[in-house]
Amino acid sequence: TESLPLPVGPNQTKSFTLKSMAENNSNSLTNHKFTFEFTPNPVWYAVKALPYLMEFPHECSEQLFNRFYANTLANHIANSTPKIKTIFDQWRNNPDALKSNLELNQDLKSAILEETPWVLDAQNEATQRKNIALLFDLNKMAFEKEKAMIKLKERINGDGGISWFPGNRSSVYITQYILEGIGHLIKLNVFKEEEFDWLQQSINYVDNEFAKRYEDLKRMAKTGLIKMDDDHLDYLSIHYLYLKSFYNSNNEEANVTEAKKYYLGQAKKYWQKGIYMEGMIALILKRNKENSTASDILKSLKERSIVNEELGMYWKMNYGYYWYQLPIETQSLLIEAFTEISKDNQSVELMKTWLLKNKQTNNWSTTKGTANAIYALLLNGNDWLNADKEPIITLGKKVVETSTLEKEAGSGYFKFDIKDKEITKDLANIKIENRNPVPSWGAIYWQYFEQLDKIKTFKETPLTLAKQYFIEENSSSGPKLIEINDNKILKPGDKLKVRIVLKVDREMEFVHLKDMRPANTEPINVISQYKWQDGLGYYEST
Repeated sequence: TESLPLPVGPNQTKSFTLKSMAENNSNSLTNHKFTFEFTPNPVWYAVKALPYLMEFPHECSEQLFNRFYANTLANHIANSTPKIKTIFDQWRNNPDALKSNLELNQDLKSAILEETPWVLDAQNEATQRKNIALLFDLNKMAFEKEKAMIKLKERINGDGGISWFPGNRSSVYITQYILEGIGHLIKLNVFKEEEFDWLQQSINYVDNEFAKRYEDLKRMAKTGLIKMDDDHLDYLSIHYLYLKSFYNSNNEEANVTEAKKYYLGQAKKYWQKGIYMEGMIALILKRNKENSTASDILKSLKERSIVNEELGMYWKMNYGYYWYQLPIETQSLLIEAFTEISKDNQSVELMKTWLLKNKQTNNWSTTKGTANAIYALLLNGNDWLNADKEPIITLGKKVVETSTLEKEAGSGYFKFDIKDKEITKDLANIKIENRNPVPSWGAIYWQYFEQLDKIKTFKETPLTLAKQYFIEENSSSGPKLIEINDNKILKPGDKLKVRIVLKVDREMEFVHLKDMRPANTEPINVISQYKWQDGLGYYEST
């Protein structure tokens, strides 16, 4: 099976050639099948992630609030875009529409799903998608939201802070995190401040903690241990200023106003704190009328961005486990910053493209990341959901009649096969005209039978492999690797080493590598196990 991905940018016309097919002159080759698949509007794959937000089982305050936040956001998106409900109804009547992408197209995969470690991932995703009906059960939605809010309210301690788990001490970060989420919902006009009778109590708690940190700084400065002009801008204080930018500050105590003034000055001076924090600081400064510095930060962010024709606009950074080191949350926040501050629609569209391309090869693994990504994709920039113009596809010299093909509701996904004797060389040349403002993608698969020694490798995909064989020989300086070539004769007892180099231009969560071994060789490592090698974690089944 030879495959070629077909990524096409918004409103772009692009030509592709499957070289292995176009340049093949073998007389022993027998064609089997030529498959073409295409998705004109993949943003609907992100919409299919909405039910996942209602599923998360943990009962800590963060997940409890995320269920409330995500439920509310999903409901708002679904109801503000009537088309979603119509499409969901059509999906319910089509069993394939709600399958996990891992389960689809088994005939085109070299490894069947049952051979991989992802069977449960596929089953979980399929189950979540089938729960799409629950999104529109307004009574259940109202009940779940009410239940989550009652539980959260029970976790508010006497000082107004919210604990991570029931009975714990108040957590400044968790309280700020929940207030930030409510701020987002208020900004969307989903709620009003007065609907949360405990809100002011929790705002007072984070105000007091913020003022205490400032007073501690002043005390240390008096002792001469530090200088107030130095950089004291910590992540928790940046997060505080960001959440406060969503709320009315009329009732603030004088000591809180003084602390805010100091930290806003710090933000103007020491804003270089990493991609996520810089986006947050830019929004803080813009909402506090410091437009000039906010614009400078965005200008700097834009200069450091990577713009790729297929992947859109993104940043190269070391992602980690902390709340300010997560890729989806970072991209979503930066979309918010570029939308609000510079109104740079071109950059926003390119950044949305990166989010969507990330969804193509990854499972969004946190509720907050999923909620923020869907919010960023659907409620910023151009309206991608209603992009439904048919692409113009030319295979060889013939235009494909896409109007006659069966398509999935929403995404417009379709697939067709051309069988053995109908396959001709000119099918290797493809031209696609995308007439929508949303990136689209597809692929072709050419399946054939051929003598093994005549098969060549063509590097035409984002993931490439190279394989080398070596003999390991002992020498006075230790084991040596000698590459095998036509002049090197193998004998029984030789120890072979196989080196596989895998290169990829983007993050991919589900990669299955099947490496066959030659006749007369036996593996040294016979136990299947999880391994970590050269920065890559994988499960190896021998």
